[in-house]
Amino acid sequence: MKLLKKSIKHCAIALAVASTAGIVTMPSAVAQNSEEAIKWRMQAHLPRGSGAWEDSLVAFKEEILDRTDGRLQIEVYPADALIPATEIFPAVKQGVIQMGYTSSGYLQSYIPTAGLAYTVPGAFDEVWEAAYFWKHLGFEDLIREEALEEGVYYFTEKLYPTEMVLKEPVGSLEDFSSLSLRSAGILQRFLTEVGASASYFSGTELYQALSTGVIDGAHWGASQEANSLSLYETAKYHVHPPLGIGGVEAFVINENAMESLPNNIQNTLKSVLEEHFWARTNEYQFQEIENLRNLEEEQGVTIIELPDDVQQKMKQVGRKIWDEEAKKSENAAEAVRRLKDFLAVLGRG
Repeated sequence: MKLLKKSIKHCAIALAVASTAGIVTMPSAVAQNSEEAIKWRMQAHLPRGSGAWEDSLVAFKEEILDRTDGRLQIEVYPADALIPATEIFPAVKQGVIQMGYTSSGYLQSYIPTAGLAYTVPGAFDEVWEAAYFWKHLGFEDLIREEALEEGVYYFTEKLYPTEMVLKEPVGSLEDFSSLSLRSAGILQRFLTEVGASASYFSGTELYQALSTGVIDGAHWGASQEANSLSLYETAKYHVHPPLGIGGVEAFVINENAMESLPNNIQNTLKSVLEEHFWARTNEYQFQEIENLRNLEEEQGVTIIELPDDVQQKMKQVGRKIWDEEAKKSENAAEAVRRLKDFLAVLGRG
């Protein structure tokens, strides 16, 4: 991972890497098995044409193939190919598939603290802050504890901002309250409480809902993911600031499948997942800058800022939602406590 020199922010991330190094080097009790190839199936919640398909999924499976000398072969399936997106976690838990790539927005009924992973609305201004909270302050560990209670290993895939696209700009909170938006997870509740009408559509349904006027706007990742679904064909306004910054996507692995792997392959898999997190988090930020510039120049997309009254309402609602999420489990309460302490240090308490 290439870090910018003399950057306090990236130093914080480097410290976070050091603090988590032990996670991926813990030995397994599983003995070495034969040299035969091990074949896994991984269901993703993303369509094959998604902007992250190659960089997040194909690149990961190829890295695993290379680093295990072909011993672990992972076949990746796109959204709805085997099971619906919302059923990925239970399928992994039950061992129907060994691995999944899913949205934390679909996990709240299984892992209470995962609700906060879905961008933590109103918390962070920059990605490095989220990375420090995830890794150095142990937020991801709190999620992992709850996931393992369900028989599932949890690995955040990357951190990035979740941002909206709109058909028309908004000039006030009153304008915002008239919007019909596609959303999911904690952000669906967040946007509704700010004033919009937010409803869920899967990725495969989103383009039609937006192009036919069923909704006025949506969030589907940041600009790269929105562009991969051609949302800018009808929604020419890309909205700042982010609705939140967090770990929307995660790899989930059946516990028995993980622990049945030979020691060396299990440790390699954990190491690759951790390395992938840092590499993709950094790569994605650069790709966002590049992609937004291209969208402005080639597709006539305009980047707009939400009005001050909307942003103020979002901050108020965000803190209210944190407190509501804190009631869901001991780990969620601890996560919110750590979050508030961290923001206080940053001067935003």
